[in-house]
Parts: sequence; structure tokens; C-alpha cells
Amino acid sequence: MFLPKYPDNPTPPPAHTHTPADPVPVRPAAPQISISTGAVAAVLAGGVVLTALLAAVAVTAISVAIAAVVLRSMLRDQHRR
Repeated sequence: MFLPKYPDNPTPPPAHTHTPADPVPVRPAAPQISISTGAVAAVLAGGVVLTALLAAVAVTAISVAIAAVVLRSMLRDQHRR
């Protein structure tokens, strides 16, 4: 039932081979791009510096937020008296 059906007389392959009239011109290879270790080190150092700056900004923002909450609670206690 699920077996493939093969033709009784298979068609023979063509007697001639096709050759293109115009050969495709060969493209010149792309120039090699070499990345030096100095460039990789500079990119890594830049990433480390930017990550450190982002962490410093985040810590500063959290510190300012905590200081604001503490000052607000202190001022609220002073107004109640």
C-alpha cells in the first residue's frame, strides 16, 4: 500500500551534455580583513569601561533614591511634631 511505484521502462539519460555558451566570469575574491589583537583588546577594554560606567550610574541612582526616601521620612516625622 505504501510502497513506491517504479516505472516499467525508465527513461534513459540524455545522450548529449549541455555546455554553456558564455562561461561565467570569475569574480575576484573579496579583500581579506585582518583583525589585530590590539583592536580586539581595545574593543574589550572599551566594553569593560562602559560596563563599569553603567554600573556606577546604577549604584549612584539607587543611592540617591535611598537618600531621598530617608530624607522624606525624616521631614515627615519633623512635620508631625
